[in-house]
Amino acid sequence: MHDWKNRADSAEDAVKLIESGMRVFIHGAAATPTPLIEALAKRRDVENVRLYHIHLEGKECPFGQPHSVGHFRSTSLFTGGNMRDAVQEGRADFMPIFLSDIPTMFTSGRVQLDAAILQLSPPDKHGYCTVGTSADTAVAAARTAPLIIAEINEQMPRSHGNTIVPLSSVSAFIHSNRPIPSHAPAEPNEIERAIAAHIAPLVPDGGTLQMGIGAIPDAVLSKLYDKIDLGIFTEMFSDRVVDLVEAGVVTNKRKNVHRGRITTSFVVGSKRLYDFIDDNPYVEFYPADHTNDTSVIRRNDNVVAMNSAIEVDISGQVCADSIGHRIYSGIGGQMDFMRGAALSKGGVPIIALPATAGGGKFSRIVSTLKPGAGVVTTRGHVHWIVTEYGAVDLWGKSLRERAELMISIAHPDFRTELAREMREIRHFDFAMA
Repeated sequence: MHDWKNRADSAEDAVKLIESGMRVFIHGAAATPTPLIEALAKRRDVENVRLYHIHLEGKECPFGQPHSVGHFRSTSLFTGGNMRDAVQEGRADFMPIFLSDIPTMFTSGRVQLDAAILQLSPPDKHGYCTVGTSADTAVAAARTAPLIIAEINEQMPRSHGNTIVPLSSVSAFIHSNRPIPSHAPAEPNEIERAIAAHIAPLVPDGGTLQMGIGAIPDAVLSKLYDKIDLGIFTEMFSDRVVDLVEAGVVTNKRKNVHRGRITTSFVVGSKRLYDFIDDNPYVEFYPADHTNDTSVIRRNDNVVAMNSAIEVDISGQVCADSIGHRIYSGIGGQMDFMRGAALSKGGVPIIALPATAGGGKFSRIVSTLKPGAGVVTTRGHVHWIVTEYGAVDLWGKSLRERAELMISIAHPDFRTELAREMREIRHFDFAMA
């Protein structure tokens, strides 16, 4: 495969294969094929091209701009910051869907893809590229779409697991040698460290972790150095997991599924993280219909799932994808892992959030969710809720008991008001300190 670079096209020529009316998948997260996106967005000779993607990296996404209306229509399966305004203003669409269901949506033909635009690692001596940092929904798209257009990036890590894409199946590709998007580990503040201090005792030795990206998961991971034989079975991870591997805390020895390996669907982090996963058989990537399948997750014991929320009501309804009617992110894998952890022997499903927003002006523990708020985790599925004021387990609790517990971990400035509202709504007669 030494001559593959000589067969590369320009980005402008590669995207000429996209025709009007096509349904096109675009690789996301750190694998966002930016040069191909930019070349495609410049085309004005196509109409009604539908684009499907999870969050895309970049400060601005050209498909969300007014000049793309009529030419391209984006459908976010998980909305990133660069598409929120476009969705809110009606130039783009949002699809509520579990991350675990997206691959099946493509393979079943529910959404019949005509093309997939991917970023791949260079081919090995056998002619196989990989989907690199993001297997999630990309593997299903690559194996379903009859047309594959790729950016083959010298700096895209080669990933192990279920990730290969034969170069022979790629219809057109460009060659690049550019750094993929990176994010330095977040430094937790005092509130995030307090939340982590409540979560860390819930993590048992031998537990299997699922966590997202951000300051709270990072803060939790930084407090687990006294644990023994932790495992990773998650939809994604970032740099702090590497720290625990190097410290001998993460060994994956007690996992029942993919024992002895870190299991993930995608990664986002720094160059150090990308170097760690590059051609590393210790880390296995699988599509989200495997990593996020509750019947697979539950086979591991002591699954600890840590997820975040925008607001949670007194009864335990978790809003995690919108601020009122404004779409903020997506359903993602929260429900997959909340339910999977709940079904796991000794599992601990956790929703963690600061008690307030807006510099302390607004309580994120509320009596009623905002109008239009999306319930991602239902009150029937919720278990542990954690703020900087404590950790409470709502499972098996009545609405009255839940109200008392939730108010106890709300910011003290809002507890009296929440108690009053619950007396009015539910006629609960209790006084809060």
